[in-house]
Amino acid sequence: QVQLVESGGGLVQAGGSLRLSCAASGSIFSINAMGWYRQAPGKQRELVAAITSGGSTNYADSVKGRFATSRDNAKNTVYLQMNSLKPEDTAVYYCNAEVERASPRDPPVLYWGKGTLVTVSS
Repeated sequence: QVQLVESGGGLVQAGGSLRLSCAASGSIFSINAMGWYRQAPGKQRELVAAITSGGSTNYADSVKGRFATSRDNAKNTVYLQMNSLKPEDTAVYYCNAEVERASPRDPPVLYWGKGTLVTVSS
């Protein structure tokens, strides 16, 4: 089994910054893409940012230029640096990871963390 644990959420004023981390542990052969999603109250979960094992990234239009994702493959950890935060960024932030298993016959599995709450006050 694989566990993903997010950390770094909290309360911040508009214009402030937070850095989220997500560490994967367990039966990991390798990790393909890792991503950050968020879900605000009453809204659907949406993609915020994603990063491949090679470091290619993509972002939601709403966070481009403000958020940056990175990863440390040796630590199986992905980060989300969030700057210039806005009240509309308030949400529970989740990370996911597509994990390759030791046997090439087994397909990769997508795991999710339990989320960390980010609250941006105006």
